[in-house]
Amino acid sequence: MKSRIGVPQAILVGVVLFNASFGRPACAEPPQGRIGEAIPDFSLPATGGRSVLLGTLKDKKAVVVIFLGTECVINNAYMPRLVQMQNEYGPRGVQIIGINSNEQDSAEQVAEHAKQHALNFPVLKDQDNTVADRFGAQRTPEVFLLDRDHVIRYRGRIDDQFGIGYKRAAPSKRELVAALEELLAGKPIAQPTTQVAGCIIGRSAKPERIGTITYAKHVARIVQAKCQECHRPGDVAPMSLTTYKDVLAWSGMIREVVLDGRMPPWHADPRYGHFSNDRSMSKEDRETLLAWLDNGTPKGDDKDMPTPREFVKGWRIGNPDVVFEMPAAYDVPADMPKGGLPYQRFRVHTNFKGDRWVERAETRAGAPSVVHHIIIWVVQPGEDFQPGNPNMQLLCGTAPGDMPQILPPGTGKKIPAGADLIFELHYTPNGTAQKDRSVVGMIFAKDEPKYVARTQGIACDDFRIPPGADNYPVDQWFRFPEDSYLLGFMPHLHLRGKAFLYEVAYPDGKEETLLSVPRYDFNWQSVYREEKPLFMPKGTKIHCRAIYDNSVKNPNNPDPTIPVTWGDQTWEEMMIGWIDYATARDNGQRAANVRRQQ
Repeated sequence: MKSRIGVPQAILVGVVLFNASFGRPACAEPPQGRIGEAIPDFSLPATGGRSVLLGTLKDKKAVVVIFLGTECVINNAYMPRLVQMQNEYGPRGVQIIGINSNEQDSAEQVAEHAKQHALNFPVLKDQDNTVADRFGAQRTPEVFLLDRDHVIRYRGRIDDQFGIGYKRAAPSKRELVAALEELLAGKPIAQPTTQVAGCIIGRSAKPERIGTITYAKHVARIVQAKCQECHRPGDVAPMSLTTYKDVLAWSGMIREVVLDGRMPPWHADPRYGHFSNDRSMSKEDRETLLAWLDNGTPKGDDKDMPTPREFVKGWRIGNPDVVFEMPAAYDVPADMPKGGLPYQRFRVHTNFKGDRWVERAETRAGAPSVVHHIIIWVVQPGEDFQPGNPNMQLLCGTAPGDMPQILPPGTGKKIPAGADLIFELHYTPNGTAQKDRSVVGMIFAKDEPKYVARTQGIACDDFRIPPGADNYPVDQWFRFPEDSYLLGFMPHLHLRGKAFLYEVAYPDGKEETLLSVPRYDFNWQSVYREEKPLFMPKGTKIHCRAIYDNSVKNPNNPDPTIPVTWGDQTWEEMMIGWIDYATARDNGQRAANVRRQQ
């Protein structure tokens, strides 16, 4: 197989629709909301101050009642679809009504959410969950289709495009549309119920006042350590978990995702390696958290609260020494052009008068919902951007679940005097036109480092995954040209990615597994940082093996009937085992010369 090392397209996957992926199918239908049950009249205040009375909609042939939230990612993915449906079915006598029953969503947040998504139907605030209880609604977005007499004829999901851990390019089943067409035609509904994926509605609750396990004394520290890195205002996760009130409102979802092992997101097999950024939750912490949830979620005494974690607003690396942004905002179209949207590249001058050594770097998307990934390349003075150019180096990048570049003390990446940055972005339109002006922040080493760090892609672009193959392997190798220290890994595949493995063969014949990701998750492009740098003697070989599932069993699979090869777009595939490693500066130049000859 031929390798493709350092290709600019190859990194970091895309739009992570489900970076928190909250919600799973509801298995049992609650007592209320049965098919054939008439919904009594109700009135709720709508955004804008008006009230909507269900009884005034008797002239409608059908009413679609959908329970909404402001922060649920699956819920929000369907907002353009609902706007489209109201435009299409409104003239045919159908009215969509949104109802927000979340305790944690204020009337102001509900109004702002409706405005942000340009919703063309009323959205009502259901204080104290009264109407949600009447319907037996459990999740957002859960749909109830009512006939002209307000009898429930269908309840369930909108369609199957978005779910737990997957996002299809288009739905294969459109259950709500099918039910609407049957109802309007006077036919019985062929499939009156479907399972719903989404967030549990945050209902009003009165927690226990006291308990042996309390939030203040036991649970707050767990939330701080395992949740708040992402779940805080302005960061990547869709809901904040920085206060007791926040955690109480999302307690149902927290229970579900912890029990299912979806949160915290960590995909490394615990049998191999020790990682400094391990986000997994210990058995003891898991049991403590679940016991607190099962025993009334008492707050406890405020004096037992740990000191709040402090974060630099907008940055995980700390306050940057310098921030560069794209020269101008890029207009991301509402819809994906046929064949996909090509990568966009923007050149930014650093104007550094001398060499700079970067110890930490972080990219942040200006429009996160449409940014598939960002890569920041360093281009030598006077050179053009050329894929595969060994003089270019990857400074940092970002994708859902990825963490910023944080190097050990005494290690840095060099940006030569006068060098330029190339912002390489892959955009994925989501139905709403947006403007993006992404940025990169850097923190410089205080002293010239002893070690120079590089990011190396162990890549194979010469593969063809057969249709229907559910366990297809692709391999590639890399040999260290100099004594080096291995710092970390980031496997990168696309929608058919199933598993990834890093193995090492030392010159003395010893072999071992460094990292195994048995269930690769497209939605979490995780970085795995070694707890201590691993010495890799000259000649050591790294073996990467990717496993792909191109079968119907893979819910992310765009088309299991076609062969799949290398390509930039997410419906194509990539195979890259990214590694970060460092060499002593006195032999870094020799290593660079060897790479040019490979």
